[in-house]
Amino acid sequence: MAREVIVACDFDSPHTLTTFLDLFENDKPFVKIGMEMFYAGGPEIVQAVKNRGHKIFLDLKLHDIPQTVGKTMRVLSELDVDMTNLHCAGGSNMMKAAVEGLTRADGTRPLLIGVTQLTSTSQEMLEEELLIPQSMPKVVASYAANAHQCGLDGVVCSPLEAQSVHEELGKSFLTVTPGIRFTDSAADDQRRITTPQRAYELGSDMIVVGRPITQATDPVAAYTRCVKEFTR
Repeated sequence: MAREVIVACDFDSPHTLTTFLDLFENDKPFVKIGMEMFYAGGPEIVQAVKNRGHKIFLDLKLHDIPQTVGKTMRVLSELDVDMTNLHCAGGSNMMKAAVEGLTRADGTRPLLIGVTQLTSTSQEMLEEELLIPQSMPKVVASYAANAHQCGLDGVVCSPLEAQSVHEELGKSFLTVTPGIRFTDSAADDQRRITTPQRAYELGSDMIVVGRPITQATDPVAAYTRCVKEFTR
């Protein structure tokens, strides 16, 4: 699979999203629709973006009892998105139910990836708030191994962990990495971050980039820069 730059379109209204996408006259970026946008625009905004020719990562991070997640994935399977996700912390039974629910009658399904630890989570938070005494790399590796065993296609992790995930689980197991900032960008609320170029060097398959593109003075130029640095 070719490396991809996914633009995190975390806007609060469908109009803002479509106005942003109108800037891209010659490109059709892979778009992430997250909770804020989905709750504002519903399934209709997913279809509208799909009709414009964009691939879609539906980032809802499901985390509930297995039956609920399985049934929800069955609904999401009809939205024609290219990728969706859940929290690995929900456990193996939940992840297996998600794969089953997402698989359509003809055997096809969108890519399904699991969130290991959010890139806003620090080692200190892991230990003091979540009460997980292990190191971040060890926790990410364990969650990724569980996801792989349950039939997921990859995980969401920081670029700093992408290389070790591939070493343990193979090159075909996808690493989708947020926490991307240019060298001249603010870190904002992210903790485990790196640049597009460094993410390339560490082996990330897909990077998710939000504010450095969406809040740039020239979003198209920022996107083009990101693609150049990451895909080479």
